[in-house]
Amino acid sequence: QVQLVESGGGLVQAGGSLRLSCAASGSISSISVMNWYRQVPGKQRELVAGMNGDGLTNYADSVKGRFTISRDNAKTAFLQMNSLKAEDTAVYYCNFHVVIFGRRYANSYWGQGTQVTVSS
Repeated sequence: QVQLVESGGGLVQAGGSLRLSCAASGSISSISVMNWYRQVPGKQRELVAGMNGDGLTNYADSVKGRFTISRDNAKTAFLQMNSLKAEDTAVYYCNFHVVIFGRRYANSYWGQGTQVTVSS
């Protein structure tokens, strides 16, 4: 019923920039929260950045001042990543809290993940 499609990952040198996108489609009434997570092999998935319906944002300490989460409409989120470091290398996932038509409460949906590799 809801699909999240990510794009924008790739290989970049340290100090460079990438912009990730996540577009939602389906029977969507509203999206209350948009998050970006990342995961490296052998470690837990960690929250990188989040934005609620009022536009309030939060960031992991490790990315503050370098990453920016934004949205351009009701269904698309972005993660602008600047001054990338080797330790930012991970698979990045978007996560939306979505209320579908006919429901009262939000469910959590995930994108398929996109690889970001930063070479040092």
